[in-house]
Amino acid sequence: IGVGLVGFGLFFILFGVLLYFDSVLLAFGNILFLSGLVFIIGFRRTFTFFFQRPKMKGTSFFFAGVLIVLMRWPLLGMLLEAYGFITLFRSFFPVAFGFLGSLANIPMLSKV
Repeated sequence: IGVGLVGFGLFFILFGVLLYFDSVLLAFGNILFLSGLVFIIGFRRTFTFFFQRPKMKGTSFFFAGVLIVLMRWPLLGMLLEAYGFITLFRSFFPVAFGFLGSLANIPMLSKV
């Protein structure tokens, strides 16, 4: 259920951006994304992830962006959300890029 909610949330966010920052689609995507994250890792882990002392700056920007999108200022809200997302997941990006770099070592994918 959680992966589906996160997937639909990302779809609605992408679709809302493609439709010139439609605030309803962006707000629905944000709600689905956050609820899917709670379903995947649990409420306590989600809370402790967002409210760690070193991540408070990213959390405040991310949730301020969600709130501003809900108040129908989609462009400003998405800019704040993007900055907060990058700040929150800054430590995860090297791991993700390392994984993507290792995909070239798979025999079928290396030919492509």
